[in-house]
Amino acid sequence: MKRWGSPTVFFFFFLVLLLGAFFHWVDHTIITSIKGHKKSPSIIELPLKRSLDGSMEQSRVSNYPVIFRPNNLSSTACPEYFRWIHEDLRIWKSTGISRAMVERAKDYAHFRLVILKGKIYVEKYKKSFHTRDVFTIWGILQLLRLYPGKVPDLELMFWCDDRPVILKKDYQGTNATSSPSIFQYCGREDALGIVFPDWTFWGWAETNVSPWKTLSKDLKEANKRTKWKDRVPYAYWRGNPNVAASRRQLMWCNVSDKYDWNARLYKQDWRTESEQGYEHSRLEDQCTHRYKIYIEGRGWSVSDKYILACDSMTLFVKPEYYDFFIRSMVPLQHYWPVSARNKCRDIKFAVEWGNNHTDKARAIGKAGSKFIQENLKMEYVYDYMFHLLTNYANLLKFKPRIPEGAVEVYSETMARPHRGLWKKFMAETLVNFPSDTLPCTMPPPYESRTLEAFIESKETVTRQVERWEKENSKKN
Repeated sequence: MKRWGSPTVFFFFFLVLLLGAFFHWVDHTIITSIKGHKKSPSIIELPLKRSLDGSMEQSRVSNYPVIFRPNNLSSTACPEYFRWIHEDLRIWKSTGISRAMVERAKDYAHFRLVILKGKIYVEKYKKSFHTRDVFTIWGILQLLRLYPGKVPDLELMFWCDDRPVILKKDYQGTNATSSPSIFQYCGREDALGIVFPDWTFWGWAETNVSPWKTLSKDLKEANKRTKWKDRVPYAYWRGNPNVAASRRQLMWCNVSDKYDWNARLYKQDWRTESEQGYEHSRLEDQCTHRYKIYIEGRGWSVSDKYILACDSMTLFVKPEYYDFFIRSMVPLQHYWPVSARNKCRDIKFAVEWGNNHTDKARAIGKAGSKFIQENLKMEYVYDYMFHLLTNYANLLKFKPRIPEGAVEVYSETMARPHRGLWKKFMAETLVNFPSDTLPCTMPPPYESRTLEAFIESKETVTRQVERWEKENSKKN
């Protein structure tokens, strides 16, 4: 038998090493090139998905892209309501936001959130109602996964209750240049604060309300099940009347042996609903009436988007508060305005008007629903967050830093302690790969005259409806 000499063995060994190195280089190149690509999410999503499902050891995923590299460099225009970002930040436009302004909001805040080099750090100060704080932070985490490396460094305070907590009157005159900056779910004309999308966009586990991306599709399908003309020709509301005097007053408008205000109102007992598996509180099963009522509770209510998305003409009881999108909706175009003082009379008239002008009433309901379905897609919710945080960061006059009591949070650590619907909703809303497109393009700020004219036109329409109602009450 012919024996190989040492030069031959050396050459063969060297060839094997060379081929191994080549295939390793090819494999690494392929994986690197498709990281973050929308078409191949499995490379980056699988470890975290398993982690959230609890089928593998919880561990931080290090191979998620840290740089945003979209394939599609074109950008669509943002919805009109994005212009309110400029208005919410206008108070700090000339002064900027100092560290002292941020710290001044600490006494009110539920948590401080810091974004530094694409990572999130949270310092908690007090417990919020339910898990509002958890799902708000979760939503911001998903924003950073959608646009990795794009959200600038920043530091902010967040207030998680239903009503704004800092009043403008306390920061006038000599205090006008020291207004504290705080993020919150809603605003009011006499209050300070930066309005941010609420936690329910990622789900409200305590009340079995699914994340908005899922629920908005369910509501759209529900609208197809019952055509408008076949719906119950009354105004519908279901909720907890015990949280506010205005809601308790609304219950007086319910049908009785003596009066029929054209309203069908139902008290929501969440404890009973929980025991019965939420059989009577499924929002997609509540698109069965021609008219639905929106009324605030302790403050602003998350229910506005669910009610408006039902194709029913929404009877919008005059609100004190506003969330990030509602200010761009127009009375008689997207909803029917109802006065807070004469709820029963106005509801009765609105239903009678709608049943006598069915085409117009149906059109108002459709327009409101279309506004919600088209302008409140989760892509736009994330883009609103992105532009709001970016514009806010541009106003900061200090370098964000990690406070002593803060901890770094990421998707795995947030999901780990939760079970049931909480973990299910997190898994459902997890952003598995970066966006393949740029954020939408921000519209310019309102010119003062344009904004004044827009607000005045809404008030004019509302006054016109009030005149109709008064004239009708005189006839009766």
